[in-house]
Amino acid sequence: MSVMTAADHRIPQNHADTLATPTDYASGKVYETYRWLRANQPFGVAKIEGIDPFWVATRHADILEISRQNDLFHSGDRSPTLTTQAMDKRVREMMGGSPHLLRTLVQMDAPDHPKYRALTQGWFMPQNLRGLEDRIRKIARAAVDKMAALGGECDFVNEVALHYPLHVIMTILGVPESDEPRMLKLTQELFGAADPELGRQGEAGAPQVGAGAATEEPQMDFGVIIDFSNYFRALSEDRRKNPTDDLATIIANSQIDGQPISDLEAMSYYIIVAAAGHDTTSSSVGGAMWALAERPKELAKLRADPSLIPGLVDESIRWTTPVKTFMRTATQDTELAGRKIGKNDWIMLCYASGNRDEAVFEAPDDFRVDRKPNRHLAFGYGAHLCLGQHLAKMEMRILWEELIPRLKSVELAGEPRMSEAVFVNGPKRLPIRFTLA
Repeated sequence: MSVMTAADHRIPQNHADTLATPTDYASGKVYETYRWLRANQPFGVAKIEGIDPFWVATRHADILEISRQNDLFHSGDRSPTLTTQAMDKRVREMMGGSPHLLRTLVQMDAPDHPKYRALTQGWFMPQNLRGLEDRIRKIARAAVDKMAALGGECDFVNEVALHYPLHVIMTILGVPESDEPRMLKLTQELFGAADPELGRQGEAGAPQVGAGAATEEPQMDFGVIIDFSNYFRALSEDRRKNPTDDLATIIANSQIDGQPISDLEAMSYYIIVAAAGHDTTSSSVGGAMWALAERPKELAKLRADPSLIPGLVDESIRWTTPVKTFMRTATQDTELAGRKIGKNDWIMLCYASGNRDEAVFEAPDDFRVDRKPNRHLAFGYGAHLCLGQHLAKMEMRILWEELIPRLKSVELAGEPRMSEAVFVNGPKRLPIRFTLA
């Protein structure tokens, strides 16, 4: 294939705008754009008013290739989430030139990334998680019993899916159960900043840019981060004085190269574990129930053969793909998919598109609990492979092991709704009617 330049591969404006419009992720319109791009412009350039131009990777193979080359495509050189030029300027002014309000694993590259990842990695490995299984199963049973007490009808997202993984990760982190509602609200405000129902619609709102596209200007809301940090700073001080066996104690007392980690890095670590540690799992649980409510034959397969539950877990993660996009930055001039990429070029990895790639998945728009193989990209790939993937899959497996044998039937009892977000989105409302044994 001949090497082409960015100018030759501009994405049509209507599709470019969709990639930056939170409501198009909520409505599912973005999947139409993904389908068009995979077929016609799988690695093109989006130009949107108010946003720096960026490459868009929509094919499974290209996303894998970029994710594999962590030295060539960095997470920390520019914002790893889509942001406007105005927001980027504002953040850099606040943060002394850094493009990041937080400094989590997401914003790090080697040599820092592996050092900071190692601080908590042991907690999330399968051999350690096995010791938590009984504790998590007890939480799952309580969630199913709560659902049973709701009388055959509920909003599954707001009454079940949001609270189960939240309770699990807060138990591991060391946050008291009484503070879980606060953690849930802050997480929704963090990831749902552009959603009028979830975000803090304060000073900035969700401004319009380009031809009808809206990016999440308040995507990393300053007030939310301050509130998160104030909470975890107090928790951190307590764990330094009174260490226990929880994850907060590990973070509070962490050192890198013999020095305590900075306040910014500690608060960032707490926030990413607290927020990402449950939000993406609850989205996948909600997505699975939504799919089963519309496909009674898939539920029948699971009830007849519970050994398919791990398949349900992977399919729900592929189907929902809660983390829709991440941005990477080229560290030098290079070439990918026959295109010339320049040093410092920004690239959007569209995981939800890669997870519907016809070249990899048979009938990708079908929901199949028995799909094999299922090489989804929802946890990322390479050095940034999701730290909590084993915990997330175990939580979902245990919940469905407790729920599926009792779930005789389920159907929609109203219109489900997705959250409005370009970065992380999932079901925010799921009214269902069900019969539990």
